Amino acid sequence: MQNVIKHTAFVLGDNIDTDQIYPGRYLDLVKPDEVGAHCLEGVDETIAKRFQKGDIVVAGRNFGCGSSREHAPIALINMGASVVVAQSFARIFYRNAINLGLPLLVCEQAAQVIRDGETITVDIENGTVTTQSGQVLKGEPIGEHAMHMLRVGGIKPLFRQRAGLES
Repeated sequence: MQNVIKHTAFVLGDNIDTDQIYPGRYLDLVKPDEVGAHCLEGVDETIAKRFQKGDIVVAGRNFGCGSSREHAPIALINMGASVVVAQSFARIFYRNAINLGLPLLVCEQAAQVIRDGETITVDIENGTVTTQSGQVLKGEPIGEHAMHMLRVGGIKPLFRQRAGLES
């Protein structure tokens, strides 16, 4: 995981639920590229086609609300999202994303200040977002346990590491 990510922002609204992130009609898909191709289709059918590996999702309040299935963060990872920045996250989505190794940053001002398509820089460790114009937005730094989990790639690699199966 990179601590500092500089990429294009895709700005979404409030209450983006897990069905909008990954519509239920695609739950049978298993190939990562196919899963990623349908990500955020419930918001805009063109996002996954325009999204480049490393780009950043920026959203308003309550991102990831709805069902607790892990398909939503899996779809974001397979679409190529490097980090999701939102005003707030649904609790279960937040935990699923961290468990899967997808960094999230709570930043109160991001969705109101950042423009869709602008290049932003996210410092995950320090909890900041820098806009293209140089404005620095302060977010909530991720806790040390969650940061460690992200650094090793998620909960499965963490448990393998603790069991002595990976160094």
